[in-house]
Amino acid sequence: MPTPKSITVEKLTKVYQLYDKPGHRLLEAIHPLRRKYHQDFHALDGVSFSVPKGEAIGIIGKNGSGKSTLLKIVTGVLTPTSGNVVVQGRISALLELGMGFNPEITGVENVFFTGAILGIGEEEMKKKLPDILAFADIGDYARQPVKSYSSGMFVRLAFAVAIHVDPEILIVDEALSVGDMRFQQKCYRKIKAFKEAGVTILFVSHDTGAVLNFCDRCIWLKDGRVERDGVPAEVVREYTAYMAFDASTEQAAAPAPKQLAEASEAWTDVRSCSSFGDRGAEILRVAFVDRKTGRALSMLEGGEEVSFRMEVRFQRDLDQLIYGLLLKDSYGNQLINVNSFVYGYRPAKRRAGDTIVASLDFTFPRIRNGDYVFSCAVAEGTMEAHVEHHWVHDTTVVRVAKNDPRYQVGSYLILDEVAFVER
Repeated sequence: MPTPKSITVEKLTKVYQLYDKPGHRLLEAIHPLRRKYHQDFHALDGVSFSVPKGEAIGIIGKNGSGKSTLLKIVTGVLTPTSGNVVVQGRISALLELGMGFNPEITGVENVFFTGAILGIGEEEMKKKLPDILAFADIGDYARQPVKSYSSGMFVRLAFAVAIHVDPEILIVDEALSVGDMRFQQKCYRKIKAFKEAGVTILFVSHDTGAVLNFCDRCIWLKDGRVERDGVPAEVVREYTAYMAFDASTEQAAAPAPKQLAEASEAWTDVRSCSSFGDRGAEILRVAFVDRKTGRALSMLEGGEEVSFRMEVRFQRDLDQLIYGLLLKDSYGNQLINVNSFVYGYRPAKRRAGDTIVASLDFTFPRIRNGDYVFSCAVAEGTMEAHVEHHWVHDTTVVRVAKNDPRYQVGSYLILDEVAFVER
């Protein structure tokens, strides 16, 4: 039996008429020949997708891509120019600051006002009020007019209301970026609990790490259209390349390289891996090895002396080179992000036709058991201004596996010595 859909969006389009001058709107209305003075701007252009019940969807895209417009239409704040939206279930939405609350009345009054809009009676909201105020934790400001709130206090109360009205669909639009770190963590824990309880979630954020952690799917909106819809790690990878370097990720047809175990086969050809860059230099193959023996590593415990090596071929003369290495967990969270520039190493200038091996030697950290993946890069310039010549995604998969309970608990970093004292 197919999973019921909480949200269905079909060929959604939103067109705004843009005028160069305020008076042009009137001129267009009264012109005898119906002269057009405006330009059509498609905030959304034929967007279609569906959200099964209980699924968490991340929506990413640069400013102006249509994310907020989409959520406003889904929540009924805006009407589409064309297309349809079908929603099954009670929506609780936290859109941009200022939306939904009356600034002239108090926070508590706004709590009851929001409940009334959602069809929740006053008596029921009175029962929920203590939990709402405890979660918001804004003290006596709850009895003050909302117009006196800071942006942080506003989002605290707005989120507290949104999560305490028993939503079947929770929609969050970037508002959590306003709160402090502790409040953000509290909100993310609540979102995770909602997900585990089967609440459908639409989550708009520029924090791709949060999208990777909380979402089952990711939709990338670009210029009002769906650019990609799929597995979060894959969509975020392409979006990151586009945003950081305005480059398309090259996706080769060949399968990902096989991890090799023998010392004589330590090198892995990475030319079939997803990558981007202007190819002034090209990474041909990589090796992740034990620094002493040169044997390839695929299983670690932490604490090993290791070396990540890149064979690089130069297509033109390059100076001010930077070599970089990134280690991510299975959710896409960055655990190691190092490069030669930050650590004060200045590679020699290279000539077109040169082929060299660049090594990054380090002690592998003591981290939680699990699978991790390396990406690597060669660039030119400084941290503030550089050209990415070749960034290669997911070249090498390694597994941390140790029969030690410390490596099986929730934290990533393992502390070697911890003193517990009872007084």
